[in-house]
Order: sequence, then C-alpha cells, then structure tokens
Amino acid sequence: MELTLLYTIIGFGLAGWSVIANDSIQTLGTFIASKKKWFKWYTLAASASFMMAVVLIYGWWAYDGDISFGRLTRIPYQEIQWYHAVAPGILLLLTRIGIPVSTTFLVLSAFASTVVLEKMLLKSVVGYGLAAVAAYVCWIVISKFINEKFDEITTGWKISFWRNAVWVSSAYLWAAWLSHDVANIAVYLPRQLDLTLLLVVVTYFTILLFYIFYIQGGRIQTVVLEKTGTRYARSATIINTIYAAVLYYFKELNDLPMSTTWVFVGLLCGRELAISTMNKEYKFKYVFPLIGKDFVKMVFGLSISVGIVLAIHYIIIPTGFGLQ
Repeated sequence: MELTLLYTIIGFGLAGWSVIANDSIQTLGTFIASKKKWFKWYTLAASASFMMAVVLIYGWWAYDGDISFGRLTRIPYQEIQWYHAVAPGILLLLTRIGIPVSTTFLVLSAFASTVVLEKMLLKSVVGYGLAAVAAYVCWIVISKFINEKFDEITTGWKISFWRNAVWVSSAYLWAAWLSHDVANIAVYLPRQLDLTLLLVVVTYFTILLFYIFYIQGGRIQTVVLEKTGTRYARSATIINTIYAAVLYYFKELNDLPMSTTWVFVGLLCGRELAISTMNKEYKFKYVFPLIGKDFVKMVFGLSISVGIVLAIHYIIIPTGFGLQ
C-alpha cells in the first residue's frame, strides 16, 4: 500500500471520528438532552443517520459529486501526507478530554494557506460575535414571556408542541451544520466522489453516529448540559432555530469554511448573558466562569491550529519532511 493512500485512510478515519464526536454535539447535543428520556438512543441515532444520509446524497447530487457543498473551492485537493493525518489525531485527543476546539481550524489548517486560514479566522470571529448578539437580543425578548431557568413545561398541549418542534428544528440545524462541517472530512477525499465512495462515507458516518448516541454525546456534551435549560424541549427548539439561522446566513455569504464551534459557543454565551440580565436570581458571577471557560478552550484550540499551519509551511515542507 502506498504511503499516500495509507495517510488518506488514517486521516479520513480520524477526521470523521473527531468531527462527529466533537462538532456534531453542537447540533445534536440539545436534541439528545431533550429527547433521551422519551426515546431509546438507537431510535434517535437512526433518525439522525437518516437525515445525514439525505443531506449528503443531496450535496453529492447538487454539487456534482462534492459532498463538501462547495466549501473546499479555495483549498484544492492535495496528496495526503503524514502531517495531514496528525491534525485530526490531535483533535481527537482534545475531544477525549472535553475541550470544544474548532475542527475547522485544527483540521483544515493542515491543508490551507496562511491567507485562507486568516480569512477563515475572520469569518469565524464575526460568526461568534453575530451569534452572541443575535442570541442576546432574542433571549432578552424571550425572557419577557418565559423563564427558562424555572418555568419548565410539563403538562398540556404545549409540551406536545415543543417536543415535536425539537424534531423539526434539530433536522433543520443538522442539515445546516452538515453543509458546513462535512468539508472538514471531505478534505481528505477527491473533490468529486463516485457512488461507491459516497456509500462508504455514509456508512462510516452512520456507525459513528450510533456510537455517539450510545454514549449520549460523551464528555463534550457537558458543554451543552451545563447551560441553563438545555434539557428542556422548548429551550432546545429555540437554540436550534437561532443557531441554524446563523449558519444558513454564513453558508449563503460565501464558500469560505468557518468554525461552527465558535458560532455555537457565541450563541450559548449570548443566551446565558441575556438570561442573567433578565433574571435577578441568576447573577453574572455565575455566568462569566461558564462562558469564560469555553472561550479559553476555543483560544487554546486556535493556538494549536495556528501552530500546525505555521509548522507545516515554515518548518516541515521547506526541510523536505512533507515529501515522499
């Protein structure tokens, strides 16, 4: 087996594992938290897998075999080297200890030029800010009508409505997220896949999703669970809808990849600040440790990503270590 093929298999396998285990919880975390006491884990996993297959097949058909939805037009296909396979390995390690780092930065930094990485960072920072502001404004309005920290719906027609709404909003968000983050895995593959490769990708993703649902999200799920009311169907629906709207906006803005992790954490940050603003019993001193911890973790992951791209472009390639 040629080394390039071996590195491709390793890189694709690790990237798929790390992306599904890390980033998918941004979209499926509230879905798992709000639905796990009503449905078996394998029922939820089957639903997510079916939606994933529909989205990937649609992207493959609509973009002429490109499951990345055109997100990799500025990152041309490269022969996979050992350092490309190392990046998702590092991400997998960070995921195992519960750090919500950006998969986009950590994986694509091994392929992107410094110019593209800079543009990705700028778009992600804007996404973080926009998500935080949108969430803050929305939850200031929402808090005038409901108290998400104490006002849990347990009876009546409203609970049926919100439980069903979680399914719809989760499907919408899952599709929007896939159109962004599949690029972090597809970067290891040819830009146009044949049907056989498409089926391999769908099968592998399905296996990973079933495992993630089996372990109920893993350690990274705590980032979702520690936020106010994320286990409630109503809160989950509202989070999903706003998050999906922000992702859809940036998807239509341009074809440049961005960090959905930064958007997600920005959304939760704005939401927590709004709830603490409107709820006198939920003080800022409880909020800032939560949002500060997440932000520090993101910056830590970003520093590793920048280190990877600088090492590749200024140390590994110039010295010949990236050549076969």
